[in-house]
Amino acid sequence: MGANTELGMMYSALICEDCGVDKSGSNLVSACKAAGITVNAGKADIFANLFEKVDLSELLGNMSVGGGGAAPADSSAPAGGDDKPAAAAAPVEESEGDDDMGFGLFD
Repeated sequence: MGANTELGMMYSALICEDCGVDKSGSNLVSACKAAGITVNAGKADIFANLFEKVDLSELLGNMSVGGGGAAPADSSAPAGGDDKPAAAAAPVEESEGDDDMGFGLFD
């Protein structure tokens, strides 16, 4: 089974889930056929049995996508302008033993 066939089955199952249609082997074959992907009916039944055990809507609902966006505003800062200068941060000492482990990234 090629990667295109497996990917077509996955997309077909997602389409069936989105449309509220049963994810049966025949529906997976029909969706793949509409996309121009030839699928063996026996293998479609195997995928259909797998999709019976997996709740795709819950799986997709738990996925997190994104770049996170902007950082939240600091709620502890006063709303008005504070004329006091900010305290200087203490310099952080780096330990030299942890940086070089004897090999490089491309060695």
